[in-house]
Amino acid sequence: MAEAYIVGAVRTPVGTRKGALKDVHPADLGAHVLKELVDRTGADPSAVEDVIMGCVMQVGPQTLDIARTAWLSAGLPESVPGVTIDRQCGSSQQAIHFAAQGVLSGTQDLVVAAGVEQMAKVPMGASIVQGLDFPYGEGWAERYGMQEISQFRGAEMMAEKWGLGRADLEEFALESHRRASRAIEAGYFDREIAPIAGLTKDEGARPDTSLEKMAALGPLREGGAITAAVASQISIGASALMIASEDAVRRHNLTPRARVHTLAVCGSDPVYMLTGPIPATERALDRAGLKIGDIDVFEVNEAFAPVPLAWAADTGAPLARTNPNGGAIALGHPLGATGGVLMTKLLHELERTGGRYGLQTMCEGGGQANATIIERL
Repeated sequence: MAEAYIVGAVRTPVGTRKGALKDVHPADLGAHVLKELVDRTGADPSAVEDVIMGCVMQVGPQTLDIARTAWLSAGLPESVPGVTIDRQCGSSQQAIHFAAQGVLSGTQDLVVAAGVEQMAKVPMGASIVQGLDFPYGEGWAERYGMQEISQFRGAEMMAEKWGLGRADLEEFALESHRRASRAIEAGYFDREIAPIAGLTKDEGARPDTSLEKMAALGPLREGGAITAAVASQISIGASALMIASEDAVRRHNLTPRARVHTLAVCGSDPVYMLTGPIPATERALDRAGLKIGDIDVFEVNEAFAPVPLAWAADTGAPLARTNPNGGAIALGHPLGATGGVLMTKLLHELERTGGRYGLQTMCEGGGQANATIIERL
């Protein structure tokens, strides 16, 4: 049976909206991790068969197939093509799935999966400024009406449905900052980060935050539980992984670090929007023949605090093994790059701790979610 191996994984530090990366062109962000990936793996870049890059806001400097422009901007061979994909926040996790599927199918041997998002220059929502007077087609309106469809509403609905009060969300957010700050101080991320623009560490973690500071913030909606403190940060970053077949490993003398064990993707209620990680996790575990207790490390994107809390409540996953080094509330969420950032973190944490299985999942716009299980080698 064919196998797909992760032979390299690297990311930039995740920068804040006003931080060190605010003026770096997104193609240069992508180029930086692509070149670093090739250098670290020692792979022949001309042997790469495709570059699949996730990017959500494909407008302005992030348009015209940024996967291709990032590869060329890195000075890498013109013979290698690139394609840019959008599965909303899960775009680069889906890039990993597509890369692995190409290898598992036997039609490709060496594929790069990557992601990039420059949210300081291309803000969230930039891709929908056209056509705002024409928001819904007839089919959508017949099925879902003209109700608001947004992640902010979905997060509030989740908090209400799962009985999560503001205090629950803020305690979770505070722990994310604590874990991230400890990990940064201990150097846990140093091996996986490729410094750029003088930035060597993630910028978002706030070791000095407190429940008192969070309590002083106003809710995003009057009477709601969601504040900026319990939501992911607007960020800048890029990530890249190399996926190889057994034949490519032998021919290019690569080092397999993990095998892609199981892939799953599913849809969920698009109004709640953020609940997809629950059925995606269940589907992945069922397909893998594994149980929650078999997983050593979980990475669940902290788009909003209700997402991992509801996910843990329904799946029975222990929060102690979930986002052990903090999540997007503390470290940021550069949309199209985040799936690759989380996978890079997951791989390195399994290597650091000696764990065997890791599971990654994240909610995605439109009510979707990817789930990926990897096995450290």
